[in-house]
Amino acid sequence: MAYRQDYILRMIEMMGDFIMALMGKIKKKDFEQADVMINNAYQDMLKEDAAFFDKIPLEELTKSLMEEHNYTHGHLEILSDLLYAQGELNFAQNKKDRSLVYYQKSRYLLDFVLKETKTFSFEKQNRLSEIEGRIDSLEN
Repeated sequence: MAYRQDYILRMIEMMGDFIMALMGKIKKKDFEQADVMINNAYQDMLKEDAAFFDKIPLEELTKSLMEEHNYTHGHLEILSDLLYAQGELNFAQNKKDRSLVYYQKSRYLLDFVLKETKTFSFEKQNRLSEIEGRIDSLEN
């Protein structure tokens, strides 16, 4: 079990580098490569494709993944980051409705993890604020 936990912690740490690299692709408007990166990350880190997570409604996300698929808080944190990345890609492509869905799921998961683990992280709080800002701008 400790091996699995160490592996998930390493994946969480790698997500920061991944997000930075992805933002570089988005900034260069290399949307096709950014999409490939995201899809590969879903497979590599969560062993599912993006469509699997798209099909799960927001209000069932945590219950479904934790109870039916044995996801941990670490998995949910990784998924939150990937959904955020998808939101950013869709936002950059001017697909505002799609980006809103990804941001909402990302916020939901990150908020859940923060409450459940009862840990405080400036980095995670900043990400949560950033996501909420995006959601607010898209909803208004």
